[in-house]
Parts: sequence; structure tokens; C-alpha cells
Amino acid sequence: MTLASAPPAPPVTRTRWAALAVLSLAVLVTAIDMTVLSLAVPHLVEDLEPDAGQLLWISDIYGFVIAGLLVTMGSLGDRIGRKRLLLIGSAAFAAASALAAFAPSAEALIAGRALMGVAGATLMPSTLSLLRSTFVDPRERTFAIGIWSAMAAAGAAVGPLVGGALLERFWWGSVLLINVPVMAVILVAGVLVLRESRDPAPGPLDLLSALLSVMGVVGLVYGLKKLALDGLGRTDAWVALLVGAAVLVWFVRRQLRSASPLIDVRLFRIPAFGGAVAANLVAVFGLMGGLFFVAQLLQLVRGLSPMQAGLQLLPLAAGAIAAALLVSGRAHRTSPRALVGGGLVLASLGMLALAVAEGVEGPWALGAAMLALGAGVGATMTVTADSVLAAVPPAKAGAGAAVNETAYELGGALGIAMLGAVGTAVYARSVDLPDGLPPEVLVAASDTLGAALVVSGLLDSATAAQVVEAARSAFIAGARASAVVAAGALAVAALVAARTLPSRPVRAVDH
Repeated sequence: MTLASAPPAPPVTRTRWAALAVLSLAVLVTAIDMTVLSLAVPHLVEDLEPDAGQLLWISDIYGFVIAGLLVTMGSLGDRIGRKRLLLIGSAAFAAASALAAFAPSAEALIAGRALMGVAGATLMPSTLSLLRSTFVDPRERTFAIGIWSAMAAAGAAVGPLVGGALLERFWWGSVLLINVPVMAVILVAGVLVLRESRDPAPGPLDLLSALLSVMGVVGLVYGLKKLALDGLGRTDAWVALLVGAAVLVWFVRRQLRSASPLIDVRLFRIPAFGGAVAANLVAVFGLMGGLFFVAQLLQLVRGLSPMQAGLQLLPLAAGAIAAALLVSGRAHRTSPRALVGGGLVLASLGMLALAVAEGVEGPWALGAAMLALGAGVGATMTVTADSVLAAVPPAKAGAGAAVNETAYELGGALGIAMLGAVGTAVYARSVDLPDGLPPEVLVAASDTLGAALVVSGLLDSATAAQVVEAARSAFIAGARASAVVAAGALAVAALVAARTLPSRPVRAVDH
């Protein structure tokens, strides 16, 4: 594999920058939907009455399904055309969003979110790979990826704000129904300004490899989720983990033998590729896990309205956008090792600050913590996405982008599931409820803070106040524990990045 400078950029055209706007909007919407339901949790609890397991599935099945299908969809885009796949996915995303918005039960909402994940899996790799073909000049491409990364990171933070604004006036389904007009805009504009891009000699699509990639990722994620939620005694979880790992080993061996693999797994031997993918996963792990708790803290503990809670999450988006734009101008002069390692350290410090700020009244401590977290994640995502795209040939940009996006979605889903499980476990052990509660109230209040707030309405005012105070204190303890775990993971990832990522700026592969 020969490394060389990218060809000179074509003259700047309005169409190219219009294409960046369309692609950024698509990734923004997809990222927003990772967190847009977070502020709707109290409304969902009241309307659909999900149990703790269903609530976590509603939050993270969207990301899990995307993670399982990204490699397949990225490779499919290389074959049928990335623009075509993006337009098909946009139409499907709008339809699935409408179905989920009107879900009559928790099970129906989980199914609707899963369908949204299938459609979302077509969007994420298409947007990033189309950037590779649209911006051929390295500096322009890095800037465009900086905008893309800012939208991906900021979308997770803007999601609660969008949800909060809608929940002030409409029912919880409106946070999903808003996707329909946005996707209509992307469809029309995409037809006009995007240029088709595909692998000129892709080879046949290996359907068995596609099935193996889905089964392997879903098996691992399911097993980890069940162990985190229900403890280490779950036999089915261990079976899923072992089956998932075995299937992924089969998948890797098949890719090594295939003449036209879904993804060239040898790329993971390149530090700029493998280290970047790992760093991206851990960064998003911390980001999404932190957001999962902060959104509930602001509403259920501090009593803010959805709109007020969304506004207090803006420092996270501001930090992500500022850092992404800043590092995009330095990526060609500074090593990925320094930029990614520094970003992960900053994100780790932000999580530690978050653990302290969760018990501090007022918006300033929490805002400063989220600003640091957002800046660290935004810097990391920009550099890692640029490194991944630079390491793959242009014809395989879809598959390379899919691997990067698999790390993003899997990291986000695992952040919610694993850190959510840590918080739930600490909550269950820490909640100190008054004696004499009815059995059904005791069980519900020991489960989640949201459930405790609901069942407290069945009690007299004095007992209800005791239950609410005990539940809120236990929730803060669980959120702090999760923040410390996330900070540790980010710090370890920073050390790994310092040992594995290149010490010089990465040059793009041109064939």
C-alpha cells in the first residue's frame, strides 16, 4: 500500500460546500437521534410504563442496530453508489421515525427505534465517504471532516435541546416526528448537489460476511448489555458473548481469504487506522454515558423543564464544535498522537469534573465540566475520522467510514448500557427507603429514579418526600460512580493512543 500526497484540489465551487452542508445535516440528525429521547424519559415512563430493561433498550437499541449494520451498509454503498444509498436511507429514516413517533407501547417503540437504526446505518458511512470523494485536497478534506465531526459530536448534545423545545409544547413522539421534514430537505438537496461516488471494481457482495458481521456485533453487544444490567450470573449473556466472539473470528478469517472483503481487516495493523478507531470508540463511550445521566439529573433531580435542561447542555456542543474546528487547522502540522491523546485526557478531566459537579447547585460547575468533555471528544473525533479516511484507498472509503462509524455507534450504545448499568447498580445499593412501604412501591422505587418519582404520588406527602429525597441521593451516587468509571476508561485510552498512534501527521492513500 503506497502512501502519497492527494491530488490537487479542483477549483472551489459553491456545489462542493453545499454538499458539505447536506452531509453535515444528515449526520447531525443521525447523531441527534442518539440522545433526543433522553429528556423524554419521564414522559415515556408515564405514558408507556416501560420497566428498567425496556427503558435502556429504548435508549440504546437504535445505536446497537446501527453498529451491527454499518460495515455491511458501508460496503453496499461502495458497490451501488454512496449517494444512492444516502437517498434511500433518508427516505427510510423518515418513514421509521413516523412509525416510532406514534408507538402505542414500549415494545412498539423499541421496534420502531430498531427500524430507525437500520435506516441510520445507511446514512453514517455514506456521509463520511462522500466527504472523501468531494474534498480531494487534504487541507480542505480535514476542514470538512472537522465540520462533520463537530456535527456528530454536537448532535449528541443538541439532541436533548431539540427534544426539550418540542416537549415544552408537544407529546414525546414529536421528538421523532421532526425527522420527517428534515429528511425531506436532505432528499431534495441531495439529489441536486451531491455527486455519485462508488468503487469502480467492487466485486460481488459477500452476503455471508454481511450476516456474520451483524451476528458478531449484536451478539457481543447483547451479552455485554445483559451482564451489565442483570449481573454476571446470566447464562444467556455469556452464551451470546461467546457466540458473538466466535462469529467475529470467523468473519475476520473470511475477510482475510476473500478477494473482495467487506473490510480489509489488515488495515487494523496500521496504527493510524486501528488506534484511531479504538480512540473514537472510547471517546464516544464517555460522551454518551455522561449525557445519559446528566439529562436525567437536570430534570429529575434539579426539577428543570425539558427546555431549561436542554439549554444547560449547550456547553457540551460548544466545546465539541470549537475543538473540532481548532484541531482541523492543526492536523497537518501536529501528530495524531498528540491531538488524540490530548483530547482524551481533556475528556477524562471533564468526566471527573462532572462527578463533582453533579452534587453542586447551579449551572456553572456542570457547564464547565461539559465544556471540557465536549472539547476533548470533539478533538478526538475529528483527528480519528481524518486518520481512518486517509488510511484507506478512495474506492474503499465507504467500508473505511463504516468501521469508524461502527466505533462511534458502538461506543455510544455501550456508554449508555454499561455506564447506565453501573449507575443503576449503585442506585439499587444506595437507595435508603423508609420502612413500611407497600411492596409494589418498594420494588418500583428501588428500580430507578423515574419509577420512584411516579410511585411517590401514591403515598402521603411526608412519606413521598422521604422516598423522593432517598431516590435522588442514590441517583447522584450512581451518576458519580459512572462518571469516575468513564474517566478511567478515557485516561487508559489516552495512554494507549500515546503508544500506538503515529508521531507524524498522516498522509492519505491515493489508490
